[in-house]
Amino acid sequence: MAQNNYEDMTKKQAKKEYTEPRITKKFLKDHCKQHKLYCTPYLNDTLYLHFKGFSTIENLEEYTGLKCLWLESNGLRRIENLDAQTELRSLFLQQNLIYKMENMEHLKKLCTLNVSNNQIKTIENISSLPDLSTLQIAHNKLECYEDVEHLRDCTAVSVLDMSHNFLKDPEILKVLETMPALRVLELNGNEVVRKIPNYRKTLIVRLKGLTFLDDRPVFPKDRACAEAWATGGLEAERVEREQWESRERRKIQESLDGMALIKKRAMERELRDKTVNEDQTPSAEPTSPGDKVDIFVQDCLDAHNEFLECGEDDQQDDEDIEDSEESENEEEARETVEIEEEHQVEDDRKHQLDSRIEEVNTENIAPNAQLSEAESQSQSIQTESKHVEGTEGTGGCQVEEISLNYPGQLVTEMINIDEFETIQLAQHLYIEDLPDLVEAETDDFFIQPSNSQLQPRPKIVVLSDTEDETAQKEIEASALLNEAEERSNLFLDLTSGNATELLWCQSKVEPPKPDPAPRQHCLIEELD
Repeated sequence: MAQNNYEDMTKKQAKKEYTEPRITKKFLKDHCKQHKLYCTPYLNDTLYLHFKGFSTIENLEEYTGLKCLWLESNGLRRIENLDAQTELRSLFLQQNLIYKMENMEHLKKLCTLNVSNNQIKTIENISSLPDLSTLQIAHNKLECYEDVEHLRDCTAVSVLDMSHNFLKDPEILKVLETMPALRVLELNGNEVVRKIPNYRKTLIVRLKGLTFLDDRPVFPKDRACAEAWATGGLEAERVEREQWESRERRKIQESLDGMALIKKRAMERELRDKTVNEDQTPSAEPTSPGDKVDIFVQDCLDAHNEFLECGEDDQQDDEDIEDSEESENEEEARETVEIEEEHQVEDDRKHQLDSRIEEVNTENIAPNAQLSEAESQSQSIQTESKHVEGTEGTGGCQVEEISLNYPGQLVTEMINIDEFETIQLAQHLYIEDLPDLVEAETDDFFIQPSNSQLQPRPKIVVLSDTEDETAQKEIEASALLNEAEERSNLFLDLTSGNATELLWCQSKVEPPKPDPAPRQHCLIEELD
């Protein structure tokens, strides 16, 4: 008595320590919300309860509208508590711990039952399922004829999978022969496959409605050859196979002939329409084979003539293209000759111009020599002015040199004497005779050449306000040059051709003014 009490207490403690997952109403309600199913139980037609670790089927009484129930990969030990699921069509119980097929009498509309990968040893209690068409019971523990004998009463089963069991007895074929709706059979992975001689042929012959065996279909040719083998052996099978192959070849040939006939009729129709279009009058269809041949020959001749005409046209086009190319080449040659002549004329003109320039330069050598003598005299005047600037300074201070615009190097200096140009003066010109210039100053020296042919080109240099300091220095230094002013007027006689011209240079320096206002200074130089 005490021992029994101890065992009960041990069981209770074990239950408290470990609580396995269970199918509760709360779990089902939360599960429906999670998978976006109906919260009203009877409205759900599918319920996914696989991979949850349940060991018992329970609390499904309210889910009366279920048509598909997934309970695979759990720890179920029995098939139970499914009495309310009368509308169930598919029940998936694979990969569980079920030992017996039971409690399915109320599932009258069940079509698919999958109990693979369990511990079932006998097929039973499914004959009451009139609509059961698919039974998958692979990877179980079926062994002998008695384990599958219950299939005799399952007349609606058309797909049977008993692969990878322990079936050894070839007598199971008798059970399979009694299943009139059987179409698909899976027996691979069983020892019985090796024990049945000519396994595939035997099953095809004995199972009349079989269309798929193990891993490939059963074609009509396979069935015919298997039946011939069963009646006449290998020779009969060979003959039957040859007959099937000849029928297949004949069928293929008939298809090819039919295609050729269709093509021939289309060609005849095209030729007939073409003849009608050429004659522009409806013509009767050729009835005799001779008429058809004549029409065909005529069409061939017409096609040949058209081909020859096309060849002539192509030849004429080629000749035209050659003529056009020749004319284009002639035009290009003519244009090249004209361009060369133009270049030759231009070269001749250049040579004449160069020779004329050489002559003019030769004539100007003598005046240029006289001009160089005048420049030397102007340099001596500049030296004297500098000497006066250095000796008459106040206090012996060094005064900044101021260049005077005398004729010579301080006017626009030309390095090469050949570049000088002789200016012909028609009369004696003075500074009063120059035209009035805007804001022009007479503080500086002017060169007054006059020529009836060459016009002077003035160069105006504007000293901005930023140069006020330099201008102030010039004004202060100009006081030192009063005595040199008297000797700064020079008259130079220049001989040019047959006329004698006077070049007059004048320097005018204003006396210093107290604090002159800043102003702009203009320096005008007449350049050759």
